[in-house]
Amino acid sequence: MDDSCSASVRVLCRKLLLTPKDDDAILQWLIGSPFFPPFTIVSTIRCIHHKTSDHLSPDYSKEAEELRTLIIKGFHICGALIVGENGNPEQIASGAIDAARRLRKCLSDFQESVENLGVFYLIGGVMDSNVGEARFFMSKLGNSNNLEAIDCVVYEDAPEKYVWERGCLLLCELDIKLPVYVPANKKSDAEQIYSLANEELVAKLKDPQLMWILERVQNTLEEVSRPVIIRGAELDFLTDLSNVELLDNSVQKSDAKLLCCSFFCSENKRISSITSTKDANIIKVSVMLNRSENSSKFTAPTVEYYPALEEVHLLVVGYKLDVLCYAAKHLPLTYAVSKLIIPALADQLTTMKNAVLPTLLAKLPQLRPYHFSPAGILPPITVIYECSNGETEIKQVELRRSLHLRLGLPSDRPLLQVVNALNFSKGINTVKSSKNGSLLRDVHTGIPSSGVSGGLVSLIQGSYVYYHYLQEGFDDSGWGCAYRSLQTIISWFRLQHYTSVDVPSHREIQEALVDIGDKDPSFIGSREWIGAIELSFVLDKLLGVTCKVINVRSGAELPEKCRELALHFENQGTPIMIGGGVLAYTLLGVDYNELTGECAFLILDPHYTGGDDLKKIVNGGWCGWKRAVDSKGRSFFLHSKFYNLLLPQRPNMV
Repeated sequence: MDDSCSASVRVLCRKLLLTPKDDDAILQWLIGSPFFPPFTIVSTIRCIHHKTSDHLSPDYSKEAEELRTLIIKGFHICGALIVGENGNPEQIASGAIDAARRLRKCLSDFQESVENLGVFYLIGGVMDSNVGEARFFMSKLGNSNNLEAIDCVVYEDAPEKYVWERGCLLLCELDIKLPVYVPANKKSDAEQIYSLANEELVAKLKDPQLMWILERVQNTLEEVSRPVIIRGAELDFLTDLSNVELLDNSVQKSDAKLLCCSFFCSENKRISSITSTKDANIIKVSVMLNRSENSSKFTAPTVEYYPALEEVHLLVVGYKLDVLCYAAKHLPLTYAVSKLIIPALADQLTTMKNAVLPTLLAKLPQLRPYHFSPAGILPPITVIYECSNGETEIKQVELRRSLHLRLGLPSDRPLLQVVNALNFSKGINTVKSSKNGSLLRDVHTGIPSSGVSGGLVSLIQGSYVYYHYLQEGFDDSGWGCAYRSLQTIISWFRLQHYTSVDVPSHREIQEALVDIGDKDPSFIGSREWIGAIELSFVLDKLLGVTCKVINVRSGAELPEKCRELALHFENQGTPIMIGGGVLAYTLLGVDYNELTGECAFLILDPHYTGGDDLKKIVNGGWCGWKRAVDSKGRSFFLHSKFYNLLLPQRPNMV
């Protein structure tokens, strides 16, 4: 990275997000952090709500409502970028800064308390859609008429390292049952009563009797730091972060007020190894209510009775709060709670309250927050899903589609489904994995080329798990090769996060075929073979995946299909099942010379019966390139057998 510029904008996000997406001018919010220098752009988020057809006229209320919980605390709006607008750059930048200032006003209260440490600036960016390079201007907060150009733009080579070596994540999960008593003869007042109950709940977060317990989420073998307890009475809710003095890393006092977040951060974590959110230090924050601390007497648990003066309707609204925040490692723990965790909980409560209100007296929604960190996107985001009707419910699909647009994510990949959510339950934030995570993956990696002269290699895209005979103690030798090929294919869809369905067992595959009426009940538990057609039925039932089937009358015709197979790997990238006679294989790629017709097939053979030894599998030819006709004139595919090729289609979905 070049640091030769003294006054420069440092850009951490991918250049892709600063690229025009269409012919219309667009507005993108610039995301920074109060813990970084003022001219640091961590990411960009596209404005998608507009008052008119003009994309430069934001609906600030709707934008603020979504961004309040989408952007995790510890990051904030530091400016705006206008792409594709022609005219005076300084005038366009002034409009961008004005838009950012108005959005910040809508995000006031907690958002405004998270100010930059020192003098704060707003950044206005302009990008000519023809040139493709951004120009930036800055303005002191509150002064939009006097802009100063910033001529140097520096793109950070290691953005993840920049973010995670300076800060850590705070994680707080809190389940709340909120009782709401609505007079039976005044149900019209239900919304007002519910709103007041939520306001009281938010105020309760500042109760001096609350106790906040901070402890490290253990994801290494190092010694665990002792938990720290902070009482609500010790929190300062008046001073904002602009007046907070960051503590030196060497200051480690017994007083919780003098401890900083670095107390829980690993000192042995190699900075060079930080490549994503999963490498971040994580601090778990728990909240408890102490009702007896100030009492001088020993008291037994008591029950208080509050009689209702009239007939009431009781509503119990359940909240599963789950907030994620970013804090500088040298931020005092008390401020991490009061300026980040509590505001995040309050904002999430407000967002959930607004979602519950429309159906308060009917069916209560099942709201659940999830955290995501798609590759190349900084920082992590938080999304609240309504889980009552599953991920295929049209409103949830539309929500994900709008999020893909906001973040510049591809519109045909399910990157924000629940299966992709960060999982902190095991002490390390990894994507939820398959129950068969210990099996071999991607065994074809590193296999030498096929040797086809002048051939073009087309391979599977993404990862898969190798399933074969006798695996996991189940004897299917002689009849289960197609089952194993199907398991490999389904593992591909899991690992590419198209589904959260577990890889099915042989019995579960048979049950699926019986459920759809393809087989009789006696088929369950049998050792009957299945073929490409049965595999297509199971993929459709369990995953909703459609398949293309290619039929060839003889193995001699398979080389004629190489061009079609190559297009499949280039466009779809899924494993292919080849079934012929009594054998089934999984095809991972082809090497094909269009001029000579010479070709080879990358075969993953499910008939292997040994242990999961990669060297033994590759050296034994159980995964390798197979010529249609080898040097001795022997054909891999039998001329006397017909073959069906099953080509699963990649779902076009979000």
